[in-house]
Amino acid sequence: MKGYKIRGIEVDLQTFQLQRLNELLVYVSGFNEFYKEKLKNIHLPIISISELQKIPMTTKKELVLDQQLHPPLGKNHTYPQSSYIRYHQTSGTTGRPLKVLDNTESWEWWSNCWVEVLQNAGVTSLDRAYLAFSYGPFIGFWAAHEGVQKLGSLAIPGGSMTSEERLNSLIENNATVLLCTPSYALHLAEVANNIGTDIKNSSIHTIITAGEPGGSITTTRSKIESLWGAKLYDHVGMTEMGAYGYSCTEQKGLHINEAEFIAEIINPETGKLVKPNEKGELVLTNLGRFGYPLIRYRTGDIVNNIVETCACGNPYKFLPEGIIGRSDDMVVIRGMNIYPSSIESIIRGFEDITEFRIIYYTHEEMDQIKVQIEASKETADHLTKSLRKQIGLRVTVEMVPINSLERFMMKAKRIIDQRLKSVSV
Repeated sequence: MKGYKIRGIEVDLQTFQLQRLNELLVYVSGFNEFYKEKLKNIHLPIISISELQKIPMTTKKELVLDQQLHPPLGKNHTYPQSSYIRYHQTSGTTGRPLKVLDNTESWEWWSNCWVEVLQNAGVTSLDRAYLAFSYGPFIGFWAAHEGVQKLGSLAIPGGSMTSEERLNSLIENNATVLLCTPSYALHLAEVANNIGTDIKNSSIHTIITAGEPGGSITTTRSKIESLWGAKLYDHVGMTEMGAYGYSCTEQKGLHINEAEFIAEIINPETGKLVKPNEKGELVLTNLGRFGYPLIRYRTGDIVNNIVETCACGNPYKFLPEGIIGRSDDMVVIRGMNIYPSSIESIIRGFEDITEFRIIYYTHEEMDQIKVQIEASKETADHLTKSLRKQIGLRVTVEMVPINSLERFMMKAKRIIDQRLKSVSV
């Protein structure tokens, strides 16, 4: 495991991770009430990374329940509440929002993780970064803002603005980097076309996306790059975990920042590690967030455990297919496992589809799927054939009027679940 350079020093990765992991485990076992209980039967320090698998996993359901039982913030806080300076919460798209606090040191760690994201996208201190997010408890904007400033770039906030105002602002200020969700990058391009703003020849040369899988979906990325005349780089993170992954100049997948996170890929049913080339759920441990630690956290992200090194030369764990989907996004339709990202990948291959929506429903006691699109009948016919060929299912494609489907500034909610005995997504 030699050849890893961390902070300019060549290290053995597992030795480096083990040292930091033990520092975290020993500390939180004494001061964090949530993990004190989880670690009570674990002999510390552990002597190898493989012993990490003896520690019980942590789930979001557990953390939410902990906050319900010990309101408002739960017990997963290592320091007195007076030590914390940042409040954030999850979006709540998969259930009750989770509240998360960071102290000064943990927030410093967060921004360092974002610097790694920015640098791997080629951002430098000479860039001017436009952050097209609203100000609120969503952590992605704040962490990105901190990372941009730490890198020495100019951070231009776009909160409390309409899409047209944001377009005018980023052009007038000669922004070179755009940070937003993939859906919003597409929406901004649509607005620009409607008002006659030339974004393809603007100063924007780099787009960094987050919040949705679209940035790692080849067809979605290609569409955004074509509309903006810029390169798109994806980033993955979670409010409760940290900014754990990023794409690089090769743009062919995601790297996990193994200097700050330990990654495992498990079978979601058995909890055992999967073999190479098998799909599984990503489990992460953050190593530098002592104020809000997560040890063996089940992210719900489904990835393929392909053992492959990226051509960029980065030796960290590489996920060539990025995030395939989320375990709570997958549905079984007529015996087929379906992820929304696989449908989006096909839809985004059609240039004239401006927006879409996926609807799951039940007909004659059979679960079905249909897609609504803003496009022509000719495109709808072609899409029907493509879905049938690539997914292996007959999917009803419905045309709807232009601008009738919702546009999204933050995480898109394009899935409606109307199946019997099902909970809406």
